[in-house]
Amino acid sequence: MIEIKSPGRICFFGDHQDYLGLPVISGTIDRYIYIKATKIESSFFEVILIDFNESLKIEFKNDPKKISTSDYFRAGLYVLEKNGIIPNQGYKIEINGDLPINAGLSSSSSLVVGWIKFLVKAFAVGRKIDNLQIAKWAVETEVDFFNQAGGIMDQYTISIGGLMMIDTSKKTYEKLEGSLGRLLVIDSGESKNTQGVLSKAKVNAKEAIKHVKRSNKDFDLIKSKKTDYKKYLNEIPINLRGYWESTILNYEITKSAIKILARVNSSTSELGELMNSHQYLLKNNIKNTPIKLSNQMDEALNAGAIGAKIVGSGGGGCMVVMVDEKNISKVKKAILSSGAKDVFEVNITN
Repeated sequence: MIEIKSPGRICFFGDHQDYLGLPVISGTIDRYIYIKATKIESSFFEVILIDFNESLKIEFKNDPKKISTSDYFRAGLYVLEKNGIIPNQGYKIEINGDLPINAGLSSSSSLVVGWIKFLVKAFAVGRKIDNLQIAKWAVETEVDFFNQAGGIMDQYTISIGGLMMIDTSKKTYEKLEGSLGRLLVIDSGESKNTQGVLSKAKVNAKEAIKHVKRSNKDFDLIKSKKTDYKKYLNEIPINLRGYWESTILNYEITKSAIKILARVNSSTSELGELMNSHQYLLKNNIKNTPIKLSNQMDEALNAGAIGAKIVGSGGGGCMVVMVDEKNISKVKKAILSSGAKDVFEVNITN
């Protein structure tokens, strides 16, 4: 039997920045997608999605032109086949989880990473394949194969684990020693439109940058400074200025958070202020925070939370809350009273 436990992830700083080649801060949490695979006499995989009461028959080889959108099982098989990992044994594969689905905690990427890890463990025996390679194959499976709008953050974070800064331009990462303190996740109960929100934000941010480069062909976003926001503002159409502001100022927020989290004794109060500033831009400029979710975060902050922000692409789903130990119970009560579906504590895990 092969058992895989693949975590969810939270992006703490840098939302809507990874597809621009800017750094992000993210971490894995102790909520998981579980995969249990048992050998069977067959020339296919019998995949049982327990939480959906659904079963699938997945052949070992599939025509890439016939793989339907978001069929990560077959896309993953195709990606690994290109890299010499080819199944020759049937398995009954049971999949379930305690990770909220379509809620911003990256359940889909967790599934993809878990699937890739299973295939590697079962059919790449003797090959030395590290977690960074798993991450690259997961990106190829989930993003590149389907030409989706996302970046590399989810797959890298989940494959490697822990709290980290990901340089999405160089496709490298650094583990961070600091702490965000006690964390709560709010499950709003509202489904999100990942690709819709991502696509709009990505297109508008890149269009704003194009206008800046028309004014200054040598402009380099990675070398940008806070003053560049106002410097180039008049070069950008009014409808794109919010995306330009978010691009520059969220980058500054992320750089500040990286410096704080590089220290073991990081300041949670400073991080909370940065998180709230990040959320302000996500809500007002990216416009990815429905009123219901905004109200739930406001209630958490009014009850004593240090910081709060929406998680993932937005438009619905989950939020993360930084909170002092002494205020956990009070903040939880306030969140549930505001109409949230659930609220639960999480820990950063390796």
